[in-house]
Amino acid sequence: MRLVGELKKLPGIGERTALRLAFHLLKSPQNVTALAESLCEVRDKVRPCSLCFAITENDPCAICSGNRETGTVCVVENSQDLMALERSNAYHGVYHVLEGALSPLSGVGPSALRIGELLARVESGVVNEVVIATNFTVEGEATALYLTRLLKPLNVKISRLAHGIPLGSDIEFVDAATVQWALQGRNVL
Repeated sequence: MRLVGELKKLPGIGERTALRLAFHLLKSPQNVTALAESLCEVRDKVRPCSLCFAITENDPCAICSGNRETGTVCVVENSQDLMALERSNAYHGVYHVLEGALSPLSGVGPSALRIGELLARVESGVVNEVVIATNFTVEGEATALYLTRLLKPLNVKISRLAHGIPLGSDIEFVDAATVQWALQGRNVL
């Protein structure tokens, strides 16, 4: 069945889950119609914001057009990361979505990301701090290092998200690399 094949293309969906979803949709035709309509709506209405490149239905997005601190730009790899930061309610600046991370082995170089647009934003003189919030993976760290080297000469404050032992964790159960990061990034009280 073609539907099962299409559902399997989604991340995290295997053969059995695709079959279960397909049979669920077959049992309720109104769900099929609603799903098809919402997929078409996403295809037709969702696009990247012209300022920050987050996915949005309105351009500029609600964050860029809202009452945010435009002098602070948080750089994230993708819109999912932006949404995770927004859920914290701890950040009140604007964002810049790179649409990926540097990964030479996968053929993703600086030109494949929205780095040029970030530099243009910083060079405009409106930005006074760039918060680098790339993931703590090899690719994310490489991207953070690359961005730091590019941004240093532009005389803007550069910061990186803190990392270390999660709140509520027992140190004995935390992996050695996380403990190492926590010790290196410790705060003076």
